[in-house]
Amino acid sequence: MNTLRHRSALLAVAGTALVLSLTACENGEGVKSTPAGTSSVTAEASDGKGTGTSDPTGSTDSAASKGSTGSTGSKGSAGSAGTTGADGSSGSTGKQASASTPVCTARDVTVTAAKEGGPPYTHLVLTAKNTSGHSCRLTGFPHIQFLESHKQDVPSVAKSKPAAPVVLAAGDPAYALVKLSDGGVDEDNEPVLAFSVMLEGDSTVIVVSAPGSGGVAVDPAKALTGYWTPELRNEADDF
Repeated sequence: MNTLRHRSALLAVAGTALVLSLTACENGEGVKSTPAGTSSVTAEASDGKGTGTSDPTGSTDSAASKGSTGSTGSKGSAGSAGTTGADGSSGSTGKQASASTPVCTARDVTVTAAKEGGPPYTHLVLTAKNTSGHSCRLTGFPHIQFLESHKQDVPSVAKSKPAAPVVLAAGDPAYALVKLSDGGVDEDNEPVLAFSVMLEGDSTVIVVSAPGSGGVAVDPAKALTGYWTPELRNEADDF
C-alpha cells in the first residue's frame, strides 16, 4: 500500500511538471519574449542612432546655416551701397540747383539794344543784364514786337537755343541776336525808334529804345530772334 501511494505521488508530481512545461510551451512567453524584447531594443537603438546622428548632423545643419550666413555674402548688396556712390548724381544736384534758381523777371534785368556789324545794319544785339543782386535763370528767347501794326511776336531760331540753362549771377549779362531785315532800301522796311520785349514766363512789357538817332529799319516779314545765351556763337547765331 505504501509503495502504491508513493508511486501515485511521484506520478502526480511528474504530471504537474509536464502540464507546467506544456503550458509554458503554448504561451511561448518565456523564450520568445526575450528575443522580441531585444529586437525592440535594437529598433530603439537604431532610432536612437538616428536621433543621435541627427544631433551631430544638426550641428552640420547649423554649419550649413553658417553657409547661409555665407549669404551675408549679400554684402555684395552692400555693393548696392556703391549705388549710393551715385552720389556722383550729386552732380545732378548741380542741375537741380540751376533748376531751382528763380526765373528772371522784368524786375531782375535791364534790357538794351545795340547795332551789330556795320552798314547796312541788318541785326541787333539785345543784352539782358542781371541787376537784381541775386542769381536768376533766363529762359527761352525774347518775345519781341517791333510795330503796333504787327502784334505777333518775332519768330525764334531753333538752332540758337543753348544746350544748358542760362543762369545769371548778379551783374552777369545774356545776349540774343535779332535780325531786322535783309538790308538795303526796301519799301517793306519801317523805321522803329522803340519796341517791346517780354521775358518768357513774365507778361511785363519792357520798352527798349532802338539804337541811333533815327532808329532802325525793320522788315516784319524778315525779322527773327535768337535765344538768350551767355555769349554769341558763330554758327548757332548766324541767321
